[in-house]
Amino acid sequence: MSEPEFSARGVRIARWPRSLTRAGEVRIEDGRLALLTSYGSEIDSAPVGAVRAGRPWFAKSDEAVATVNGTRYRLTLHKDGDSKSDGPGASEESGRFLAALKRAAGRR
Repeated sequence: MSEPEFSARGVRIARWPRSLTRAGEVRIEDGRLALLTSYGSEIDSAPVGAVRAGRPWFAKSDEAVATVNGTRYRLTLHKDGDSKSDGPGASEESGRFLAALKRAAGRR
């Protein structure tokens, strides 16, 4: 198995209006985006070319929104599992996720 192109743990994954996990994982590997629970169970996954993601104007700097298989998820990415919202490095982690998704899909 190859190294994931992007992996973030301690991610809060929510599907409006409820939270699915507070310590999940977002992983981009072998051309697929996978959203996992804290126990490693798959919430959803899709080829990266079929995933839409971005950071809406109303979101905090550590949040991103991803549409996977028609379902919209709010991802709160904290640097190194840090639970402080909007702290230093928070926007870096969500920016890293969005950049990795674009790279994996071949969009530059």
